Amino acid sequence: MKYVSTRNKSKEFNFTEVFIKGLADDGGLFIPKTTSVLSEQELLKLSKLNYKDLAKEIIFLFCNETISKDELSNIVEKSYSKFNEENVVKITDIGENKILELYHGPTLAFKDIAMQFIGHLYDHYIKNFKKKINVVVATSGDTGSAAIDAIKGKDKMNIFVLHPNNKVSSVQRKLMTTVKDKNVFNIALDGNFDDCQNLVKSMFADSKFSNSINMSGVNSINWARIVAQTVYYFFSYFQVCQLNEKINFSVPTGNFGDVYAGYLSKKIGLPIGKLIVATNQNDILHRAISKGQYEAHSVVETLSPSMDIQVASNFERLIYDVNNGNSDKTNKIMQSIKKEKKYLIEEKELKEIQKNFISESISEQELLSCIKKVYENHKIIIDPHTAVGLGVLEKINLAGKKIVLSTAHPCKFPEAIKKAINIKSELPEKLNYILNEKENFDVINNDIEEVKKYILNKLI
Repeated sequence: MKYVSTRNKSKEFNFTEVFIKGLADDGGLFIPKTTSVLSEQELLKLSKLNYKDLAKEIIFLFCNETISKDELSNIVEKSYSKFNEENVVKITDIGENKILELYHGPTLAFKDIAMQFIGHLYDHYIKNFKKKINVVVATSGDTGSAAIDAIKGKDKMNIFVLHPNNKVSSVQRKLMTTVKDKNVFNIALDGNFDDCQNLVKSMFADSKFSNSINMSGVNSINWARIVAQTVYYFFSYFQVCQLNEKINFSVPTGNFGDVYAGYLSKKIGLPIGKLIVATNQNDILHRAISKGQYEAHSVVETLSPSMDIQVASNFERLIYDVNNGNSDKTNKIMQSIKKEKKYLIEEKELKEIQKNFISESISEQELLSCIKKVYENHKIIIDPHTAVGLGVLEKINLAGKKIVLSTAHPCKFPEAIKKAINIKSELPEKLNYILNEKENFDVINNDIEEVKKYILNKLI
C-alpha cells in the first residue's frame, strides 16, 4: 500500500516513512493512495478471531510492504500484554445500548490501544538508527500519558509532551508529570489544546528544525494511530452483530481521529450504518456535519476536557476523501481555514459526508444528567466523555443496533463524577502512587520560539 499527502499526492510514501514522520513536510496528513474492500468471505474469517489475531490481520493490510507478518505478530503480542482484559476491550450492556470499554490499558484511556502498538513499532524500526528520534506530541489529556507510557525509558527516543496548563484533569496531568524516566519532558503551555496542536504542526512545518532534531509525532494525525484504532470497530461489530447486519457507533470526539478510524473501517468493508459524531459545547464538528459550517469559535472549558477542541485536525482527511482525492483543492481549503478560521462545505460534499456521519452536541447539564441516569439505573459509573457519546445517542433517537465508545476510566475525571452523583471515583490501586508523587513539568508561554529553544536545550 502506498501513501500520499492530503495536500500533494504527486509523491508516494511507504508505511515506514508515514509512521516515522507522522506529518507530511507540506503540512498535509498521510492517507492511502487507494484502499481495497474486504470481501464477505474475508470478513467471515476475521469474525472468528480474538482481538490480538484480528489486529494482526487488519493492521497488516496497511503495512504489508514494510514489515513481515511474523514481525507484526510479535509487535502486537507485546503491545497488548499489559491490558487488564484478555481481548483488550470489553463490551457492557446499558439498557438497549452497548458500551465499548476502551480504557483497560496502562493509562486507563482508549489512547493506550494505539500508543502501546506505536511504542513497540518504534522499537522495530529504530533499532538500527544512529540518531535519536524526538517525539513531540500535543495532548488534551489522555494522549500524553499514553504516549509517555509507550515511550518512557527507550534508549533511542525522547518524548516532549505539550498539555494546556490548568486545562486537563489533575489525574490526567499526574499520569504524565510523575513519570521519572530521563527521556520524558512535560511542557504545560499557557493556552488551550488547539494552541498545543498548532505549535506541534508549526514545528513539523519548519523542516530545518524538525529535521535537525529527527522529529516524529504520535498524535492522531499519525496514520499508524488510525490503523490501530480500526481494530476495535471490527472486533466489537463481530461480538454483537451477524455478518451483513448494520450497526451504528456513537463516538465522543474532538479531533476527529477516533471517528475517522470508524470511517476507515467502513471504507474497507465493515457494515457500519452511521457514525455518530458526539460533541460537547465545543461543537465545531457538529456544526460542520449538520450545517456545513466548519468555523472555529473560542474554546469553552467543560467537564469533558479531552474534547475541548476547536480545530479538528483529522477532518482534513475527510475533506480530501469527499473531494475525490483532489489534493490541490484540499490544500486550498486548508490554507483558507488557516487564514479565515472557517470553511463552508459545499452542498455536494456535505451530502456525501452525511451519508456516513450524523452529529449532535450536549450541554454540561445534559452530560451530568446522563452520568446520573446511568448510575441510578445500572449502578455503572461512566466518564464524562462516554456520557457525551451516550447522551447524544439518546437525543438523536437512531434506529438499529448501537455501540457507544467509552474512551476513559471515570477515575480520571473525579470532579465531574463528584458533581454528577456525589461519589468519589477511585483510582485503581496500582495507580494510587501518582497522587503523592512529585510532579515534573515546565510552564512555557504560547510561543513557538520558546518551545523550540526549550526542546533544543534539553537535547544538549
